[in-house]
Amino acid sequence: MHAIPLTPRRVLAALVTVAVLVPLAACGSGGSGGGGGAGEGGKTELTVLGAASLTDVFQKAGKAYEKEHPDTKVKFSFAGSQALAAQVEQGVPADVLATADTATMGGLKGETGKPTVIARNRLVIATEEGNPKHVERLEDLADSKLKVVLAAPEVPVGRYGKQVLDAQKLKVEPVSEEPNVRAVLSKVELGEADAGLVYKTDAATAPKKVDAIDIPDSQNAIASYPAATLKQSQHQKEAAAFVKWLSTPQAQKVLRGAGFQRP
Repeated sequence: MHAIPLTPRRVLAALVTVAVLVPLAACGSGGSGGGGGAGEGGKTELTVLGAASLTDVFQKAGKAYEKEHPDTKVKFSFAGSQALAAQVEQGVPADVLATADTATMGGLKGETGKPTVIARNRLVIATEEGNPKHVERLEDLADSKLKVVLAAPEVPVGRYGKQVLDAQKLKVEPVSEEPNVRAVLSKVELGEADAGLVYKTDAATAPKKVDAIDIPDSQNAIASYPAATLKQSQHQKEAAAFVKWLSTPQAQKVLRGAGFQRP
């Protein structure tokens, strides 16, 4: 048997797989979501795989959903969309998937129900609070003296960022490429980078730690967030109800409050 060479992409895939498996395994108190069985008090337990940029808003949405549906318990596992897709392909027990782009969801047609776009987002330039390097526009990111951090090109926000920079013919050499948008934001928050490209909603979660520099619509990219049930789910009815709920006025109010745009 010949050994399979460890390319950088395979190493990254292995790392993100472990990163998602650990928190997902920790979700199983009283039930296993997509693996069947009931949660606490006989409630149906749904496991939702969500893009990292949905972390804060989905936690709020989950509480609102549980209040309206007292027989359902919603648990989440967040990571970069590409990592979540890998978990779906490997059969990790889950019921619903929500990604930060339609391309990743589209690559899982055989694994999901029909996707529904529940929200949209845009990119901003995140800088340290007070913007000490005086970053004002995309062109500034090409300054070799500036420490810029981006998401890896396999990640939706990294792909959107590349699209935006390429359209302006800007060559940016990042000091690191991160596995998800929250990791990019963290680098800027900690002062390990002067600037980074993140979603507008992520920058809004750290108003006292970072500044958000708007990118003109003519230079920006629109991120679409589709959600879908997973065919492997053993709670198809409940999973479909949750996906449908994400488009209701109640759920959309939560998403709008976090800065997400209408679908």
